[in-house]
Amino acid sequence: MTMTRPNATGAAGYRETMPCEPQSASRARRLVRAALNTWDLGPLVEDGMLIISELVGNAARHSGCRLLRVSVRLPERGRVRLAVTDKCLQAPIAQAPDSNEECGRGLLLVAAMADRWGTEYRTWGKTVWAELRAKADS
Repeated sequence: MTMTRPNATGAAGYRETMPCEPQSASRARRLVRAALNTWDLGPLVEDGMLIISELVGNAARHSGCRLLRVSVRLPERGRVRLAVTDKCLQAPIAQAPDSNEECGRGLLLVAAMADRWGTEYRTWGKTVWAELRAKADS
């Protein structure tokens, strides 16, 4: 496993490679909390931790990969991009589960909480990302 590393170039950020398993969600939440608190974006921590948990959980359940990469970036002041990268090319699908089902709502939560979200494809895999914006001071 690699340790958490800051981005060497480009937008401020951190990334960490982890096992592609549900237990990595707690490690990803710690990374998000630490980054957002470092950038004085504490009000985004709860939403950010829930979003990253859902993205990691989806990768662990559906990608079949051994590893995933979590990244937290600050592309501009007050805007955070959370992302999970894996080597699976299968598109994430937001489902409308039956009210009795216990799973299948992760991307619906991400869509509801994030300002925007999407997927970027590479020849070797994909990155599913979500952005949060800090509320402007009144």
